[in-house]
Amino acid sequence: MKIAIQFGAGNIGRGFIGKLLSQSGYSVYFVDVNEKIIDELKAKKQYTVEVVGEAKEDILVTNVDGMMSTSPEVLDLISKAKIITTAVGPNVLKIIAKTIAKGIEKRIQDGNKENLNIIACENMINGSTFLKEEVEKHISSEALTAMAPLVGFPNSAVDRIVPPMEGSDDVLRVRVEQFKEWIVEETLFKGEIPKIEGMQLTDNLMAFVERKLFTLNTGHAITAYLGVLKGYETVKESIEDEEIANTVKEAMKESGEVLINRYDFDREKHYLYIDKILNRFKNPYLKDEVSRVGREPLRKLSYNDRLIKPLRGTIEYNTKNDSLIKGIAAALKYRNSADEQALKLEERLSSDDLKTAIEDITSLSNKAVIEKIIDAYKA
Repeated sequence: MKIAIQFGAGNIGRGFIGKLLSQSGYSVYFVDVNEKIIDELKAKKQYTVEVVGEAKEDILVTNVDGMMSTSPEVLDLISKAKIITTAVGPNVLKIIAKTIAKGIEKRIQDGNKENLNIIACENMINGSTFLKEEVEKHISSEALTAMAPLVGFPNSAVDRIVPPMEGSDDVLRVRVEQFKEWIVEETLFKGEIPKIEGMQLTDNLMAFVERKLFTLNTGHAITAYLGVLKGYETVKESIEDEEIANTVKEAMKESGEVLINRYDFDREKHYLYIDKILNRFKNPYLKDEVSRVGREPLRKLSYNDRLIKPLRGTIEYNTKNDSLIKGIAAALKYRNSADEQALKLEERLSSDDLKTAIEDITSLSNKAVIEKIIDAYKA
């Protein structure tokens, strides 16, 4: 039996990574803190993924199980596992790193000398490397030495829109878009690379990471923030507004110019990729709320995230950035009383000097660009 452990039984865990692992012949154990979902997985051993695009398709995912993250049996699973994946969110990686470290120590104590690869499928750059560094903080020096040649942490980039599931009493059912992309850095695997359906390998992951960050994530966020300002509730409603669509497409071209300069992307092919992303936003089956896409604005406005990092690229290559700046100004205008970061953003902008607040939020130092953001914010 090939055991795969998927930390995180949420929408991405079930609707994307766990599904691919199951379809590739693994017995998939979902590890999570959500007792209701874990109990259902343990009872049913299967769930349905609803794929929506030009048509709808229900796919039954089988050979799955669930386990609470607090269970001591998780360490036994890690000792026997062939592969471990995560979809828990960047902030939770630090928490599960302790469990993974203990599991690796048990694996070594049990004499398991098979290779193990651990892939963080998170919306962050070099998530697996980050997880590796956190694991190393909680593992003994002896185990660390034994782990080095056996345990790999390949970085990855994941791309699939998985909105909240509505209209179903089945807590395990999950809805996903047709498009999917899981790209993994082949040079960081240990031992034979596992054959997993839908997993693409590359030796230049950063190009794909930034392509996704600068196109899907940048465009998604700007669509949401401009949509909020116009009173729309969903990404689909927002992108169907011609003014918003034009701004978003131009912003994606501006961020794309950075990718073209940095990675020698073919401009025509990249513009086709932009059009594909815009069509994904218009998917009538995905009720993707702007409040979900726009949540945690301070994180999205941080130095290495989807708005400021492509803007920094335009400064580096001296290329256009007017639409990116308009999107950043819209993000600064985001208000949501149910979002802790939105409340902090509003407080910071109202209590500080505007220039100082923007410098603090974005970590930008280019005075001319900061002035352009201020002008767009006031407008």
